[in-house]
Amino acid sequence: MALNLFDQFMSPTHLGIPLIAIALALPWILVPSPTNRYQNNRLISLQNWFIKTFTHQLLMPLNQGGHKWAMILASLMIFILTLNMLGLLPYTFTPTTQLSLNMGLAVPLWLATVIIGLRNQPTVALGHLLPEGTPVPLIPVLIIIETISLFIRPLALGVRLTANLTAGHLLIQLISTATITLMPMMTTVAALTAILLVLLTLLEIAVAIIQAYVFVLLLSLYLQENV
Repeated sequence: MALNLFDQFMSPTHLGIPLIAIALALPWILVPSPTNRYQNNRLISLQNWFIKTFTHQLLMPLNQGGHKWAMILASLMIFILTLNMLGLLPYTFTPTTQLSLNMGLAVPLWLATVIIGLRNQPTVALGHLLPEGTPVPLIPVLIIIETISLFIRPLALGVRLTANLTAGHLLIQLISTATITLMPMMTTVAALTAILLVLLTLLEIAVAIIQAYVFVLLLSLYLQENV
């Protein structure tokens, strides 16, 4: 019986209970909460430094109105980053490989940025659909193209995160399967594939961090256009 490589992306259940709920709640359990003590421990200090640096870098191009999203964007970054990193552990499930979850995060937040733009500055928000200096015959075509590109944004956010994580997990499973298969027959080749597997795992850690950052960064750019 052939092993289906995509079985690892199916939402597991135990006694009829979907374990994706536990996977989604786990990041908030692992992240330490700040204390009222005068001096925090090293882990909380490192976490506070990371959140401060990331938030400052993310909100630098935004005006004062976009700074209200600091809590949402920082929480989203930590949430997606933790889910991506936990998915690299053995015997774990990665919720961010599910397109439904990523679209559930992308669509409401993207829609919120659009609604904010239409409410606060409707002329500027609608002006993004037509670049300045467009020839009159091209106006209807460009409006249709820009409208389509506007509605594709949340799909691009969700698909980008899903595709990158899915591809990395598939490569790790393929190379690990090849390493186990070659170990009794060709020890040297198995050792080389094991080294490749370690390097690929390091690459996947970088991808998990980068994709979480790119997701939130693009969302902040969409917000920048509407505040």
